[in-house]
Amino acid sequence: MTFKRLIALAFFMLAGLLPAAQASAQQAPDALVRDVTNEVLEIVRADKAIQAGDVHRVIELVDAKVLPHFDFRRMTMLAVGRDWRDASPAQQARLTEAFRILLVRTYSNALTQYRDQTIDFKPTRFAATDKRVQVRTEVRQSGAQPIGIDYMLEKSDAGWKVFDVIVAGVSLVTNYRSSFTQEIRSGGVDGLIKSLEDKNRSLEAEQQRS
Repeated sequence: MTFKRLIALAFFMLAGLLPAAQASAQQAPDALVRDVTNEVLEIVRADKAIQAGDVHRVIELVDAKVLPHFDFRRMTMLAVGRDWRDASPAQQARLTEAFRILLVRTYSNALTQYRDQTIDFKPTRFAATDKRVQVRTEVRQSGAQPIGIDYMLEKSDAGWKVFDVIVAGVSLVTNYRSSFTQEIRSGGVDGLIKSLEDKNRSLEAEQQRS
């Protein structure tokens, strides 16, 4: 399974996280991830539009169900790295929005490919006062080696939010950092924004043709 498909599965595993913010804040992060996973995988298998490769259906589901549980500002800040503090508030907002759209559009195609995956949950140890927790899972699929997908969550007033996903030891935000740094070195923060927005327009055009 490719890195892209594993990240897509990680996004969709959280698509069932639909309790109100207050309920999410009260539920432990490992229970929050664990309780919805089997239900979400059933949705993937049963949704005829997704099975038929309807990317627009996937994007609708991700927008409605996944995004509220990710801290995209923090994810973008980590992916941009040291250059984040040199960006103006307006640039930071555009970077965050462009990165959010890029992640959704990049991985939506891969979400149509899931059929027989199962998820094992590893024990999660944390104290009630902890503000940051790593929830470890393992994806199992017939004929393939198990692959770890770990969620890094941070607690805020709005509840637990995912700020990074680690696939087979590779951080999602770190995976983007080197390319973001190169874009900034060659064209500044505005150059990175333009590059992300251009990629998003290209992906949107491709998906409209599909």
